[in-house]
Amino acid sequence: MATTSNERSIAERVREAKCEVILGSGSSTRRAVLSSMGIDHVVVKPDIDEKAIRRDDPKALVRALAIAKADAAKEKLGTSDFGTRRLLITCDQVVVHRGEIREKPSSEDEARAFIRGYGVDPPSTVGSTMVTDLSTGKSALAVDVNTVVFDAIPDDVVDAIVEEGECMHCAGGLMVEHELVQPYLRRIDGSLDGVMGLDAKTVERLLDELI
Repeated sequence: MATTSNERSIAERVREAKCEVILGSGSSTRRAVLSSMGIDHVVVKPDIDEKAIRRDDPKALVRALAIAKADAAKEKLGTSDFGTRRLLITCDQVVVHRGEIREKPSSEDEARAFIRGYGVDPPSTVGSTMVTDLSTGKSALAVDVNTVVFDAIPDDVVDAIVEEGECMHCAGGLMVEHELVQPYLRRIDGSLDGVMGLDAKTVERLLDELI
């Protein structure tokens, strides 16, 4: 019996279409998500001033940033024809807490306040994923929202996370995958990979749409 396209993994379909996947992000967690999907990829970090792009609505903000990152990555890649169909993935994510948009903490004190507050009121991640076919210019973009429910996070745990420093590079200082945070994670209304910055099901759907 022949295998249908729906039965083949997205990684297989990408290979069959002879596409090169480019991740326009330096995020190790996003790389890990693509690798877990079996998708071979290269990284091109887009250089943009994220603070120069402002929107009051979080969904509009992450959409605008994903588009800006795609434009910056395309400029880095240039217009040369490499003889291979290339699909560029760009993303952005913010944390929304108590109705406010939170990006990367600007100080350790701010990071502590962010993380401590998550044990009181659940934060949500709002993330964008954009896939651009560099050969045709066609693109597809989607936004996903995930809500994370924590038990109260003790101050000594908050201090240890901040002192380690990695949370300073994460939207809202939110690190659900961290071993110190895990004991206080009650549930995720959404997906873990979405909270980590790249929802696998969204990636699959957008890649499939363009392929």
